[in-house]
Amino acid sequence: MSDKVILRFNKVSFEYGKKVVLDEADFSVRQGTKVTLMGQNGAGKSTIFRLITKELHPDEGSITMDNNLTIATGKQVIPREDMGLTVREFFEKAFDKKVYDIEPRINKILEVVNLSTPQDKILKTFSGGQQARLLLAQALIQNPDLLLLDEPTNNLDKEGIAHLTKFLVDYKKTCIVISHDAEFLNSFTHGVLYLDVFTKKIEQYVGNYIDVVEEIKARIERERMKNVRLEKDIQNRKEQAGFFAQKGGHMRDVARKMREKIEELEEDKVEMRQEDKAIRNFFIPCQDDLTGQILHLESVSVIKNHKPINKKVNIVLKKKERLHLTGPNGIGKTTLLEKLATGHAKGEEIAPGIRISYYRQDFSTLDFDKTVYQTLVDALFDGSEQTLRSTAAGFLLDADILRSKVGVLSEGQKGLVAFAKICLERPGLLILDEPTNHINFRHLPVIAKALDKYEGAMILVSHVPDFVKQININQTLDLSSL
Repeated sequence: MSDKVILRFNKVSFEYGKKVVLDEADFSVRQGTKVTLMGQNGAGKSTIFRLITKELHPDEGSITMDNNLTIATGKQVIPREDMGLTVREFFEKAFDKKVYDIEPRINKILEVVNLSTPQDKILKTFSGGQQARLLLAQALIQNPDLLLLDEPTNNLDKEGIAHLTKFLVDYKKTCIVISHDAEFLNSFTHGVLYLDVFTKKIEQYVGNYIDVVEEIKARIERERMKNVRLEKDIQNRKEQAGFFAQKGGHMRDVARKMREKIEELEEDKVEMRQEDKAIRNFFIPCQDDLTGQILHLESVSVIKNHKPINKKVNIVLKKKERLHLTGPNGIGKTTLLEKLATGHAKGEEIAPGIRISYYRQDFSTLDFDKTVYQTLVDALFDGSEQTLRSTAAGFLLDADILRSKVGVLSEGQKGLVAFAKICLERPGLLILDEPTNHINFRHLPVIAKALDKYEGAMILVSHVPDFVKQININQTLDLSSL
């Protein structure tokens, strides 16, 4: 780590559509530091990355960088238009010029991310976890001076996260990471850039991630207590001003001065920071009249040495029963869930009339061209406009977001739309593939609580032990043990 500043935002203001993302934001990044970029879902963290890479440009202010600084971004998801590429083509796309020794370089970087694959394999055939490793590897192969990682642990299993953590601890260059994984961040972070969604400024903190989070929490609590004291003082003064105003004479002047003081106190109040709102406690209604066996699974397909092998199992799920599906990235978990959700799995029997809600890790069950409102209208099984709007509000989906197309939302906001959709569908079988990905850590306990109280049958894939622990699991199927 050196004192040399390689990136500086100078009073940067930026609007995305009609939404203000930054308002005269200032921060700097020194060479060799590893920094976390924090903020609420939809606050604009990914937009800051796009400003750094010059994909977007500030409306006001300037962004200065070290001369000849090379930058690479490990994105959250593979662009849909790239899904038909081979592994080799995907890596070639990372370079402006033809690289003649690309094949050995690809093999070397795939070792770093712990992925073994033929280079002519098509991207869409990989699991979510394998795609996460490919995105990371595509950024790393460029050997940039500044590495930008957007939710790099999403879809990674425990082994994948361990490999990534070791790489970042040993990494000698500069890195900015967006992530909600506290343990992962705390293992390598030197400081935090905190995007305040209310002030639209960047607050800069030095220290390990967990200490900084506690510092931010303490400051917010101080602001809350200040508001409580001011509110109490304002209420007392309002009562006194009302009393004096009725007395007439010079007492009216006293009342007028007191009202002026009340206005001053109102201005001193700190507006509660929007990013500290967690979603409301919610309930996932279950399909009525569920009885007996909901799902019977007699065989599953497991990927070993890049080939599918059928294995016999005997899984029965009834009402209030939950199956945790486990196994390393690439073994076939997502493929199995997709087949179960669409009724195409061999050896599967789902009771007639069962409604299935499916939370896909890539949100492909959502139509990106539809508005959020239309998406929720289509999902509404039995309820009113009021039910829809109340459900949306509970997931922080306000009127502006309801009017927006799903495709323009942040990944975290898409996740909240997916949960609102599930609540309106009233499923009998709930299939969840990595439901913690992209979701703000403040929301996770609320989601876990709702899933634990859900009364239908559930199949869950998640690599986050703390999240799974909060849900009463009846059965576990480890595909790697078959």
